[in-house]
Amino acid sequence: MTSVLVRPPAELEAIALRGAAELAGATAAEILTWGVAEFGRGLAVSASMQDTVLAHLASTVSPGIDVIFLDTGYHFVETIGTADAVEAVYDVTLRRILPELTVAEQDARYGAKLHDRDPDACCAMRKVAPLNEALQGYEAWATGVRRSESPSRAHTPVIAFDPKKKKVKFAPLASWTDDEVEAYANANGVLMNPLLQLGYPSIGCEPCTAAVAPGEDARAGRWSGSTKTECGLHL
Repeated sequence: MTSVLVRPPAELEAIALRGAAELAGATAAEILTWGVAEFGRGLAVSASMQDTVLAHLASTVSPGIDVIFLDTGYHFVETIGTADAVEAVYDVTLRRILPELTVAEQDARYGAKLHDRDPDACCAMRKVAPLNEALQGYEAWATGVRRSESPSRAHTPVIAFDPKKKKVKFAPLASWTDDEVEAYANANGVLMNPLLQLGYPSIGCEPCTAAVAPGEDARAGRWSGSTKTECGLHL
């Protein structure tokens, strides 16, 4: 990670407002190019390693760009394998971010399978807090969130100021459909998590992710049986 001087929140918010006006109708590549021109190495990309479209695109726009992967300790082996492949194949700097506590330490302190009893607390410790820590020293980050993924993401802007993190947040793929993701992946030989072909259209931590039936909502397998729909990273 290259350290940058982080500008005050008010200045970053003004940049986000300007970007929202300038990037209306822009392509994903144009959005990333704008972000790199504005923030340089102060822009990072977060990647869940479900698909690696955003990481691939970012590597073509800004070779060597920092890609943040939250290694929660609960990932499927296929997800870890996808992260390994990204690090080996793409021109990016992969940053594997670990939670403060190992799974064993969390079990000892809070009891086993906290993800079953209090998934919000588990996500807060293993995803939200680590991302907040990882983003220190950056002014902006880009995420692969898309509007078509769920109702809670339907109005995702391509750029906005996140008042909680006090960072500029990009969503270059916000308007992309599943077909557009697939077309880009096929055209560019993009690395994809093998679980996508096994009935897992939305992939999170293994204990909280199940396969879905054909025709079901893509995120129906996330925290199945509960009202939880988001881990908290994008709320």
